[in-house]
Amino acid sequence: MDPEAPLYERDPVAWNAYLAEGNAKQARKRVGADVLIRDEQGRILLVDPKYKPDWDLPGGMAEANESPAAAARREIKEELGLDLEIGHLLVVDWVSPHGPWDDSLMFIFDGGIVTGPLETYFRTTDEELSEIRFCTASEAESLLRPYVWNRLHSALRTLQGGRAAYRENGE
Repeated sequence: MDPEAPLYERDPVAWNAYLAEGNAKQARKRVGADVLIRDEQGRILLVDPKYKPDWDLPGGMAEANESPAAAARREIKEELGLDLEIGHLLVVDWVSPHGPWDDSLMFIFDGGIVTGPLETYFRTTDEELSEIRFCTASEAESLLRPYVWNRLHSALRTLQGGRAAYRENGE
């Protein structure tokens, strides 16, 4: 065996041990994935979780080894009973540590436009939600925490022809 060859070629067992050590020591990020769903009037679907003081976008936290898009799709199905194709990425927001929480990466994906009455598409299937409704942007701004509104506002700008945005703490 060539002593100059990379470790992964010379000693695959040692290479895997090296990767395992890095995996054990490197930071892991919490990941959340929300979905921006609109109606024909351009209103935004918001949910009122029972476990939070404020309204939010539909979505939630990714499970171990689950992609953000898969988490978004799973959460929409669990919360709203809708098997929705997740559209393109609109925003990634790094959220700094706060309270007991470490930092996280929050994604917003395009959920598209739905037509017809709310009840046609959505039913609250999750005990975590007390209400769901479509809101104008100004209503959403008053219902959401400021950093969530900033993240959503970036997503709305992306929908109007911008590029997917990267934010830090909503800024």
